[in-house]
Amino acid sequence: MIRYNISVVGAGNVASSLCEEMFCRGHRVIRIVSETRKRGIPLADLCNASWSDELVFSEESDIVIVAVPDNRLKGVLDNISCGKNSVVAHTAGSFGLDIFPSGMTHSGVFYPLQTFTKGRKTDFSCLNILIETSDNYSSSILEKLAASLGSKIRYADTEHRKMLHLAAVFICNFTNHMLTAGKEISTGAGFTFEILEPLIRETYNKAVEQGPEFSQTGPAVRYDINTIEMHLELLSFKPELQKMYKVITESIMNHYKQS
Repeated sequence: MIRYNISVVGAGNVASSLCEEMFCRGHRVIRIVSETRKRGIPLADLCNASWSDELVFSEESDIVIVAVPDNRLKGVLDNISCGKNSVVAHTAGSFGLDIFPSGMTHSGVFYPLQTFTKGRKTDFSCLNILIETSDNYSSSILEKLAASLGSKIRYADTEHRKMLHLAAVFICNFTNHMLTAGKEISTGAGFTFEILEPLIRETYNKAVEQGPEFSQTGPAVRYDINTIEMHLELLSFKPELQKMYKVITESIMNHYKQS
């Protein structure tokens, strides 16, 4: 297996998970760049890398991965100095190749379609990495990197990847917020969140196995107005949840009315 010399900009959840996996897979993580020492140095130590707050990379870096918040991405890319043969790739789902400065020779997108949490081990063999590149050389390098992590390689242009990123927000971020609301309600009733675990697992298992459009249950899809009105009354203690319940219920009812 080819082993690359890799530098990483960022020390957040995505950067940390990627660094740990690349290091464990035998790649040499040589440099971590972050705004502060507090987060950067522990990550560098974990990978036997050096740390810096300067966006300067030597010819030694085969790949420079930029894993920073979206609002910082352009500023970071505009200020990177690296070797002409280095492939610079960002990990953002909502940005494409046009965010790179025009003088950058080899550039690409290396977007792992997953939610990451620092300190939580990610199984890279189960996830998809979406790739878009400026040239064949960059494609070859990023393909080999993804393959070395055991991940599935998918090519997607910017517009299609943006839509997939939007889908991920619904499936991951919005759903997690719903779980938070459910926990708040169940806790208020004197139950721990664990009582909902079998329901959570079955809901997701059915969605994957049967398709979510065929797995919908509950009062909204049955047009059970009496139960819906009772639930709204029970939610009178928190108007925000009451409003959320109404919006989602109406959306479900309208969707299945049209089906």
